[in-house]
Amino acid sequence: MLISERIYNSILERKKKLDSLRPLNKVQLKKLKEEFLVEYIYNSTSMEGNTLTLNETKLVLHEGITIGGKSLREHLDITNQKEAINYIEDFIKEKKTIKEADIIRLHRITLKGISEYWAGRYKTSQNRIVGSRHKTTPPYKVSSEMNNLVYLISKNPKKYNPIELAAICHHELVRIHPFVDGNGRLARLLCNLILLSKGSVPIVIRTKERKKYFDFLEKAHFGDLRLFVNFIGLRVEESLIRYISTFVKTTKENELLPLSLLAKETPYSQEYLSLLARRGVLPATKINDVWHSSREEIKKYVQRIKNKYIGIDKNI
Repeated sequence: MLISERIYNSILERKKKLDSLRPLNKVQLKKLKEEFLVEYIYNSTSMEGNTLTLNETKLVLHEGITIGGKSLREHLDITNQKEAINYIEDFIKEKKTIKEADIIRLHRITLKGISEYWAGRYKTSQNRIVGSRHKTTPPYKVSSEMNNLVYLISKNPKKYNPIELAAICHHELVRIHPFVDGNGRLARLLCNLILLSKGSVPIVIRTKERKKYFDFLEKAHFGDLRLFVNFIGLRVEESLIRYISTFVKTTKENELLPLSLLAKETPYSQEYLSLLARRGVLPATKINDVWHSSREEIKKYVQRIKNKYIGIDKNI
């Protein structure tokens, strides 16, 4: 198994908890999806250089407002991603099998009005990933490698679990780099399409995690997939925490609180708790770009530390 056992077991436990809360409240689910839409689109587009802020992105999406001083391309980037997410939601409802035409369709939507000629069209000359040592797939091999990717998605011959499959296919699309532009945005869309098609929750890869995200992708290009798979796994865990907190009855123990408040109730500093959250040691989720966790997760962490030392003492 490529994914860390701790991360995967945590995902399975939380997925089971979320499933036990179904059917989910439609009003709460709609609000959560709206929040996700804004956060996802802001982070995915800003990752590629879009300069609209989170609030500006929200205004474009919800109010249809044009932001002064921002280019038409940046506005189209935002609205195209919304259309792509809508396409994915409709796709999931119809319970279809992912085909090459669906990936091409998502790319066509991504570049609609931005680069009409290249929207949904494979590259015809060699391209490269800026800052990477990886050589992308030559144009004459793109079609066959995309066929292999679709086969991996639909047949999963190596029997990867859903998290591994989504992460590996995300990496494969970036590795192939089949299009002139929009490969990163498309890879993140494909990752969520696979997760949702397997009954999981969507994820957000934040701009602040950009360096780590690209570093892990680079390592994956040269054979080390585990770091990237675990990175995606932690994003799934993070989303599950947020989903569960939305639908479960809130108590003092499970209430999501900023780490700055939780730190006051523990022997740990906010900086230390934030480090644990970033490393995936302390289960946490970001809300409005601030790490949140709960008292019960802090207690579980403290207990794990105690158990570790007890285990060491027994071995002496």
